[in-house]
Amino acid sequence: MAAQMTDQDPYKPGMEAFGRLCRIMDELRVKCPWDREQTMASLRNLTIEECYELVDAILVMDPPAIREELGDLLLHIVFYTRIAQEEGYFDMASLIHALCDKLVERHPHVYGDLSLEDADAVKQNWENIKRRTGKARRSVLSGVPNGLPALIKAYRMQDKTAQVGFEWEEPGQVWKKVEEELGELQDALAEQQGPDRVEEEFGDVLFALVNYARFIGVDPETALEKVNLKFKSRFEYIETQAGDQLEHLGLQRLDQLWEEAKRHERNNA
Repeated sequence: MAAQMTDQDPYKPGMEAFGRLCRIMDELRVKCPWDREQTMASLRNLTIEECYELVDAILVMDPPAIREELGDLLLHIVFYTRIAQEEGYFDMASLIHALCDKLVERHPHVYGDLSLEDADAVKQNWENIKRRTGKARRSVLSGVPNGLPALIKAYRMQDKTAQVGFEWEEPGQVWKKVEEELGELQDALAEQQGPDRVEEEFGDVLFALVNYARFIGVDPETALEKVNLKFKSRFEYIETQAGDQLEHLGLQRLDQLWEEAKRHERNNA
């Protein structure tokens, strides 16, 4: 399967570096009061924060920052595994071997004689293998973490159910659904159906838009975050130009500065 380790093995430096990291973690768990007190539960929120910091670095494509944030995530993996080893759950070797075994099992088109034509076929076969080997969860959707941000969760749920055939045939049908949901939202507002109903209809619009984004090959979370960054940059330009007078400029002048910010953005692209 994998080539045996030799002095020429390109992965040897990485393995040595990984071993150094594991040994440092061993020392920290013994000698550092903070590291010694940590548990899986205490690390959880810190890990989530590190994931978002990595996402931020990827969004602006900052390679040094990406390297740093990946390192922080790797540290967390080593940290969790060291704690698990202390509790007698598993160790690093069993974790990695289990991952390798799963990757080989789920890629018979690479490590076997199965032929798959495209990425969609690979995803479909992945789900088939999970069901065939008894590793499928209670529901197709149970593999989607409850703690995911809502926009990402909607995308992942739609993608999961599509793997078992619960899917529109083409983008036009999905856009028609978006228009239908927009109409229902407008009706709820016009008829003053109450905040709960308006919230529900607004949620339906967002869910339909996420599905449309998936159909046209757009990651809605990434698209929205890029717009957030663009809005932030333009408004900060307005703040810089307005100085202490920001709250007194009025909407017309703020709109003028917004357009100026857009021109400034284009000229510096």
